[in-house]
Amino acid sequence: MKRQSTRIDRLPTNFFAELETKIAAIQAQSGDVIRLDIGSPDLPPPPEVINVLCSSARQPNHHGYQPHNGTAKLRQAWAEMYRDRFGVLLDENKNILPLIGSKEGIFNLTMAWANPGDTVLVPDPGYMTYARGALFAGAKPYYFALHPQNAFLPDLTSIPKEVLKRAKMLWLNYPNNPTTATAPLDFLKQAVQFCLDYQLILCHDASYSQVCFEDYQAPSILQIEGAIECAVEFNSLSKSHNMAGWRTGVIVGNTEIIKPLIKLKTNLDSGHFRPILDGAAQALSTPESWLKARNEIYNQRRNVVLKALKALNLSAWSSPATIYVWCSVPAGWTSLKFVEDVLEKARVSLTPGTLFGQFGEGYFRIALTSPTEKLSEAMDRLSKWKEK
Repeated sequence: MKRQSTRIDRLPTNFFAELETKIAAIQAQSGDVIRLDIGSPDLPPPPEVINVLCSSARQPNHHGYQPHNGTAKLRQAWAEMYRDRFGVLLDENKNILPLIGSKEGIFNLTMAWANPGDTVLVPDPGYMTYARGALFAGAKPYYFALHPQNAFLPDLTSIPKEVLKRAKMLWLNYPNNPTTATAPLDFLKQAVQFCLDYQLILCHDASYSQVCFEDYQAPSILQIEGAIECAVEFNSLSKSHNMAGWRTGVIVGNTEIIKPLIKLKTNLDSGHFRPILDGAAQALSTPESWLKARNEIYNQRRNVVLKALKALNLSAWSSPATIYVWCSVPAGWTSLKFVEDVLEKARVSLTPGTLFGQFGEGYFRIALTSPTEKLSEAMDRLSKWKEK
């Protein structure tokens, strides 16, 4: 056999793929493992969405190839959501491109824009795909730190000028995975001006913008004056409507930034399944009351976990958004050693902060994607193990 591509060499092994194997071995020996690692919602989509999916699948002419830019109905639904929720007006034919999940778009936008030798500005800790898209393209990720003393917001002015000269893209993500931090409008205004000043493509991942509670509503980067000149925003139905397995997301914003991604996708994929496109359009018309009720479930789960962590003298970041809790590991532990011991001895699976970058050391992430009783049981297991 000849050697695999050097592009593949640049990519690390997927953490969750390896974790699956480890958990399966533990389950075979000692029973149940409570998984609080991957952010895959356990709740179903709205019933109307499933009904539309099934009805569409029964149409004999809905099983062929679909346009790369989705259906007009889906693009219009995204435009209406952005208008109603954020007050942002988008042209459905110029500013909106449906995706096969936001992860695909995040990875491929970097492929469409970054050349070998370019620099891509990436948050640390941050969602791994920002950096991995850069690595696959042969570009160099430059990691800027998110520290708790700055509310997990970056100090963009600390990025060296020589780095900015080579930089092409800046990635931001609020509400944030993994830290759960939120960003005020003042920071987003600074970020837009920063990218205009340095001629950077501003890529904002807003996948958690509809998972909010305590009356908090996350903003869109496109609300900011001047953002449409330099920015695109990724959104997704994975977390907002419990549709992670459906793989349906969107990129919205600057037309010229989106165009190369469209060209790449016409060479890379063959569009999405029509019933999923129809179900996604229906999801975007879901009443706000459904979102509020579902978000209250996450709020209750979060409160159960925060209360338990406080009783264990573990310090967690309290946030009104996302489906996670970001928590410090006990003194004397590394992130990886802590989650490995918790998995082996308490049979609770957590995510080490170092999965998201070097500045994730000292933290672990809990996904609120299990029923409240399972979360309570997991916290009990953690308490009993910690007391030993």
